Amino acid sequence: MNLTEAMEARHSVRRYLDKPIEPEKAEALQKEIEKINAESGLHIQLICNEPKAFSGPLAHYGSFIGCKNYFVLAGPKNMAEAAGYYGEKIVLFSQQLGLNTCWVALTYNKGKVPAQIRKGEKIHIVIALGYGETQGTPHKSKPMETLCKVSGEMPEWFKNAMTAALNAPTAVNQQKFLFTLKDNDTVEAKAFLGPCSKIDLGIVKCHFEIGAGDHPFKWA
Repeated sequence: MNLTEAMEARHSVRRYLDKPIEPEKAEALQKEIEKINAESGLHIQLICNEPKAFSGPLAHYGSFIGCKNYFVLAGPKNMAEAAGYYGEKIVLFSQQLGLNTCWVALTYNKGKVPAQIRKGEKIHIVIALGYGETQGTPHKSKPMETLCKVSGEMPEWFKNAMTAALNAPTAVNQQKFLFTLKDNDTVEAKAFLGPCSKIDLGIVKCHFEIGAGDHPFKWA
């Protein structure tokens, strides 16, 4: 499964089977995390076989059942967008391994998360992980023309990139972002006010880059 196929196959899953993640997959995930942490400066951590964070009324309110594995996206307090960007890379890598995921902002017990949080860091968000009871369902999307601005005819590469961005998960499916093509090679990405909007911007920028393929665009 390549990244484009992983983006298309991946949907949010909140109900998980009582099936542990195999050691070889956990090891592959840990290696990917170590690589991303070294590149980004984040402090992402993998927690396996720990049910307490997703027990109790918060998880019930969020319809989470059986979640015992998750990623903790910790890091410096000013790195919300990076947490979204690199977190989505891990989400897609997990999908390639045959695992299901769900971004979780509030409906978990932060006090029960056994993560190491260093001075100056915070938990930005967590990502539920495991084998889902189902593969989830696609989310509805706003029309592409409401989420981007292009002067003249839309280039094919930009259309492909926007198609990928529309497929990205966002908090409560709000899609509060706007991509503007400034010229043939420069793109401005903007987040509007809303819950987790900076994290969402990182997620959609990750998708946009994958959808753009080899086109040599640059961020404004």
